[in-house]
Amino acid sequence: MCSDSKLSQLCRLIDDSLRPYTELHVVSVTREREILVSLSQLLRQVKLWTEALDSDSDNGVAIGLDCENDCVCLNKILTRLIVLLTVESQYVKHLACNVLVVVSEFVAASGSHWDALIRSLCVCVDLAITVAISCSTSPSTTGANDFCSSSSSLSLVLKPKLKNADWSVAAGVVRVSRDILKYLKSENDDDLVGVFIEAVNCFLSTVPWNLFHEIHVGPNADAQKSSRTDVLFQRSLFLGNLVQFLCSLVEQGGAVEAAGGSGDNHHPVFSTIINLVPRLLSWCLGEQADCVGSNNCISQYFKHKLLVLMVRLIVQICPESSILISWLQLIHYYFEELLRQPIAPLKCNQENCLEGSPFLSNVSDSEVNSLSSRHLQRQAVFLFLRCSFSLINSKGGPNKRCACASWNLCLNYDSHAELQCCGRKKGLLELYNWLQGHLPTDMLVDHEMYFEKCADFAKSFLQLYVNEDDVLFKVLLQLLCVPFSAEKQFEKEKGSFPDSKGNVLFLVSDLFNPVLLFHLFLVELSYDHQVLLDYLISKDTGISCAEYILRCLRKVCDSWSLFVECPPSGRAINQSSCKKRKVSLDGSSFCEGDLFEPVKGCGRSFLEDESNDEKEYDCKHTRGYFEEAKECLLSLKISIESLNRKNLFPYNPNALLNRLTRFQELCFEEEK
Repeated sequence: MCSDSKLSQLCRLIDDSLRPYTELHVVSVTREREILVSLSQLLRQVKLWTEALDSDSDNGVAIGLDCENDCVCLNKILTRLIVLLTVESQYVKHLACNVLVVVSEFVAASGSHWDALIRSLCVCVDLAITVAISCSTSPSTTGANDFCSSSSSLSLVLKPKLKNADWSVAAGVVRVSRDILKYLKSENDDDLVGVFIEAVNCFLSTVPWNLFHEIHVGPNADAQKSSRTDVLFQRSLFLGNLVQFLCSLVEQGGAVEAAGGSGDNHHPVFSTIINLVPRLLSWCLGEQADCVGSNNCISQYFKHKLLVLMVRLIVQICPESSILISWLQLIHYYFEELLRQPIAPLKCNQENCLEGSPFLSNVSDSEVNSLSSRHLQRQAVFLFLRCSFSLINSKGGPNKRCACASWNLCLNYDSHAELQCCGRKKGLLELYNWLQGHLPTDMLVDHEMYFEKCADFAKSFLQLYVNEDDVLFKVLLQLLCVPFSAEKQFEKEKGSFPDSKGNVLFLVSDLFNPVLLFHLFLVELSYDHQVLLDYLISKDTGISCAEYILRCLRKVCDSWSLFVECPPSGRAINQSSCKKRKVSLDGSSFCEGDLFEPVKGCGRSFLEDESNDEKEYDCKHTRGYFEEAKECLLSLKISIESLNRKNLFPYNPNALLNRLTRFQELCFEEEK
């Protein structure tokens, strides 16, 4: 073995430290303390060596790793550490996983054998899963031998040592993979990430997922000593780690593609994970999830992580219409109760506490579960809207002979027979049916209160998301994608109120009118420009908030009269969330006419008996809302300019400042 090989030195260190405990096929748990001491020493030593490698690399010292036996060393390292995951000690397993992670950091810092390490780790996961599900298929037929020339030898050496392995071994290696991905994210090395994702995609494509419903600990009789409950728990542990890893993989893969500007050519791993989604839902939440059904916490966790995974996937890429339709079916099957929950804000007596805070006082278990359910509701509703709007805006559009080709589309109650018409029809019908479950039954009959009820629904919808910043701007940006592209044609065709009773686009345009929603957004923030500034400079929400404000300011400038004279209704103002300062107003007002069209005067819709005094009162308070919004946005402009002059703004705000300058010019013209 080459004496100058850094990997061979690491191999000797690990071999000398762990050989006494891993030589036998079964590692004795009675030596737990000795194993923990050896692993702790290894962890510290490998970290020191990695720091030295990083230092040498910074100083321009080349790291030579040309030894022919380095792959053999790598396999020996992995074998020694993976075997420790079979020990019935959670502390040994945890520490062994940590050592595997620092070994990967060492290999990455050395500048060689990264590809071999990642592919060998995938072989380990593949082998652990194969053993856990008692699959008779050999690793070679599942793709293990295709990774690299040394993989077959790794399988031959490791397989006998894993004969008593359970799901916790596979869960441990998946956890290591996720920690490696977190390390790569901090290193910001696209080449290392690319190799990692390519190997993982190959692994995910070759695992015998169709056999996953088989629940066994191992192929021999001794392994059956574990109770069914323990096996199910271990299986849930693996599934939890797997879904969590896939969430991180999608996020990191999307970041790499965005940096590389790959456009519509998405990495195959996204398609692989999309194909896994129905199975993951079935394993974690379906009939096969009998271990989850009795544990509400595990069920809530799986729902959260699976929703996060699906949201990240659909945000990164736009799946085909067939996938979107199947996802809508899955959403209804697994998350229907979340879609049906009332949109109205949660009544909260903890006005000074953040939702979900560990410092919530005097909160019962049922109230805590309600808070968790509220979070899941946000994710499920956003995913549902994203799928529906993606179908509505799908490329290619409907056939000219299809009823969907007309903007004047009225969905009657017998429209279910026309679902095969096109994807757009399916998206519109899904949206319409969902809204029907949340809007007052007399909304389209009570002309006098129609617009006020629209504003009240929009306010409640906004309050659903206002306590979760990262999802808030995702959904706000999504609502800007409501198909308003044919606005002029739509206005001509939709006609009078009674003729548009069943028109989905008519209804959605009034519920989620972007100018109205932007004004409601400012109301919810109590017109505090500092809150907007915090959103803009936040690492998590900055870019999405800037995009939302930019697009809304454009719509405000294009529909200036609407923004000036058509504020939220008084009832919607008074329904401010418990988290924000309430803005009170006596009485309610709204503007006559259509939410799309510039308003020429103040007054209440469909009311002809309103006195002159009432009209003057409404106009006076309407101007008050506009003045609040104007002061907020102009103060925001001043703050951004101040930070930008000091080079303290985290990104180039020129586009935002230009749009705010245009807004300021319109305000000056309004004062003339």
